[in-house]
Amino acid sequence: MAEPKKRMTSTRSGNRQSKDALCEKTLVVCTNCKHKTIPHRVCFNCGFYKGKKVIDIKSDIIKKKKVDEQLKEDKDNE
Repeated sequence: MAEPKKRMTSTRSGNRQSKDALCEKTLVVCTNCKHKTIPHRVCFNCGFYKGKKVIDIKSDIIKKKKVDEQLKEDKDNE
């Protein structure tokens, strides 16, 4: 098995490990609803991106509920 030729200094290993630190996610305020969101993403609260409506959140939630209900009915029928 390979062995290192010389001992690694604490400075060198500390510099390597410094990249492993956790950092907070960057958040920006939505221009439409003032909700905090991830930059360059559609706002999950209102569905706007760069001041334009991209997704209709309410209709997506309703569609998802319908699909979930259908799946439950199919499981019950089996």
